[in-house]
Amino acid sequence: MESDNSAGGFSYLGRNFSNLSLNDHSSAFSDCNSDRSGEFPSASSESRRLLLSCASDNSDDLIRHLVAHLDSSCCSVDEQKQAAMEIRLLSKNKPENRIKIAKAGAVKPLVSLISSPDLQLQEYGVTAILNLSLCDENKDLIASSGAIKPLVRALKMGTPTAKENAACALLRLSQVEDNKVAIGRSGAIPLLVNLLETGGFRAKKDASTALYSLCSAKENKLRAVHSGIMKPLVELMADFGSNMVDKSAFVMSLLMSVPESKPALVEEGGVPVLVEIVEAGTQRQKEIAVSILLQLCEESVVYRTMVAREGAIPPLVALTQAGTSRAKQKAEALIEFLRQPRSVATNNGGRSSSQL
Repeated sequence: MESDNSAGGFSYLGRNFSNLSLNDHSSAFSDCNSDRSGEFPSASSESRRLLLSCASDNSDDLIRHLVAHLDSSCCSVDEQKQAAMEIRLLSKNKPENRIKIAKAGAVKPLVSLISSPDLQLQEYGVTAILNLSLCDENKDLIASSGAIKPLVRALKMGTPTAKENAACALLRLSQVEDNKVAIGRSGAIPLLVNLLETGGFRAKKDASTALYSLCSAKENKLRAVHSGIMKPLVELMADFGSNMVDKSAFVMSLLMSVPESKPALVEEGGVPVLVEIVEAGTQRQKEIAVSILLQLCEESVVYRTMVAREGAIPPLVALTQAGTSRAKQKAEALIEFLRQPRSVATNNGGRSSSQL
């Protein structure tokens, strides 16, 4: 698998955005945590008894009991739902339970539930797998148990909650480097792009975070660009009230290392949006926007002229006077490009934008 950090120099898990100077490089992203799917249906007295017993010394027996009831060959759909729901609850907030449940053999039957035609049962299976994936020790087991393709199908066909939790589960699995390309090749990227464009606020956050992690692999960057990711990214960055400007800009900056991203960005009207961010965004947003514009312009006279005509120079000059040290460096380099649009990138002593 090729993990590409060439031009952007970004690394989500290692939090190493080499061409940005941010205090917390991943703070723009909310890491997917245990399920946030709301209240469960009222539990029966038996269910409540089982949950109470989890706090006792019999929790291992309870877990084995629940895993046994995930099996469709011996249990009804309602029994499977109840068992999957209980496993969701047991794995939601207690890391020790996540390990116990996986060791008790729950992963394979839960993966099977993700392919269930019963959408509620599928949702419970997806969310239980998400909760188990929060434990690093479980990620390889989940992936090797065949979870990736069913999770991608849930991302396409599931309930809104199942789609959101499938995106989170795929994010967690993508934190194992070998899984990034496998997830991309299973068709997840276009579905995540669609979720980014059409989902609610939580879905957009989850999709952007998953895309950011997956697109450290070069072939996934290409998939994202070919899936039309620039359109929702530009739209979200243009909406300062969306609370998605930072997340979208980070994803866009990561994609700029593939040449196909640049005409796609321009075609979707990204240049005026980026210039507006340089003028009116937060300090972090300004820095990311300048970084994107610099990568856009460093090898293209056409794009330099376009950016200059959008009125970028005055806010860039202001940034050189009041921005962070890294933002000042990038703003100065971009101003030089824009004032001498036919100069080549070697005006910076042979340094590319990723080295500034």
